[in-house]
Amino acid sequence: MKTTIELPEALFRRAKSMAAQEGVTLKQLLTQALESRLDARGSARDGKAVAPRWMRAYGALRHLRQERKAIERAIEFEFEKIEPEDRL
Repeated sequence: MKTTIELPEALFRRAKSMAAQEGVTLKQLLTQALESRLDARGSARDGKAVAPRWMRAYGALRHLRQERKAIERAIEFEFEKIEPEDRL
């Protein structure tokens, strides 16, 4: 659906700049912003908390727990080494 809205020039420039930085169209940015605002308002009315967009992916890599632990061990092992120039 098409519609026309009037925005303050400064707001329009900020939105256009943000869209370019995120690699999305202005239409996509405005659609996401409006959906986010409407979802938050609807959930507040329903008493349900909606996680912010950045939180929705939190824990998404939980299945890689063993790989993460292996990486942490490798890092810890490397940092435990004392370089010859650091010895007393």
